Amino acid sequence: MSERLIDLEETATQTGPKGVINDWRRFKLESMDQENLNPAKRELLRQMSSPSKAKDTSRGNLNRKMSVQEYELLKEEDEGCLKSYRKRCMQEMHDKLSFGPRFEGVYDLDSGEAFLEVIEKEHHSTVVVVHIYKNGIKGCEALNSCLDCLATEYPTVKFCKIDAVASGAAERFSDEYLPTLLVYKAGELLGNFLSCTQHLNEEFFATDVEGFLNSYGLLPEKEQPQMEDDEENNIE
Repeated sequence: MSERLIDLEETATQTGPKGVINDWRRFKLESMDQENLNPAKRELLRQMSSPSKAKDTSRGNLNRKMSVQEYELLKEEDEGCLKSYRKRCMQEMHDKLSFGPRFEGVYDLDSGEAFLEVIEKEHHSTVVVVHIYKNGIKGCEALNSCLDCLATEYPTVKFCKIDAVASGAAERFSDEYLPTLLVYKAGELLGNFLSCTQHLNEEFFATDVEGFLNSYGLLPEKEQPQMEDDEENNIE
């Protein structure tokens, strides 16, 4: 019974104000240069970051107030560390609120099976944009470059490309219909744009493709950059 009580108290320290403080202590310990840190300071940070693992597991020790020594230690280089901690917390909150997964770059699909899998098995909130192309067809290479740019600006959108021959549907997507853009969400086809470059200028850029997709309401709201942090970093 006593062991169970200790477990519950340890869990309780991870939530609420005390849990936030302990989480911050752990983050500070992890972010500091361990090799160049004074051994006494490193040990103090370790104890601060794991109050529930100390020898004294009484409620008084678990819920203890921060000592003057700890306070002075936490004051050192806190500004930069707090920025990193805040960013990490915001990212964790973003993930926990089910905004869906995040992606990097354009995914190259090598078969019809891979094409079907990305449509049917992707997260229900994820918009999937697939470019069906063929090397040598006018506009295909430029559109691939545009999607590379958009993938960095819309990390919650999964941008993919697949060669018309590799898709197994070369007859359906003949040269005259390329490049083609298909847009899906939760397995449902939202947009089917054959020979999509006919809707763009002869010379087009990522902003033109973005505007075209937005005109049909197919892209989510673009994430705003962390201007505040960037400005503060420039000042420093």
